[in-house]
Amino acid sequence: MPRLILAAERIILARDLIRKAHEVALPVDGGKFEFSYIAQVKDLLRQARDLVKFIPQSAGASAEIKADALRVMREADQADQEILH
Repeated sequence: MPRLILAAERIILARDLIRKAHEVALPVDGGKFEFSYIAQVKDLLRQARDLVKFIPQSAGASAEIKADALRVMREADQADQEILH
């Protein structure tokens, strides 16, 4: 049975994935328009969003954790804009 991940741990993991998306190496030949680069960045950001997307609707999470989860969602959207646009 998989181990349950607490909401605070999910937020930390999501921020780590966003950081990894920023660190993906830009391909030399295609730049930021290379499909594999775009797919890699979008996948990392999707994973980050998926980790925290249900926390704001969770009854057991505190208001602070819910606010952090919403911030992470905004950070992922902002990272998408910064990296790919």
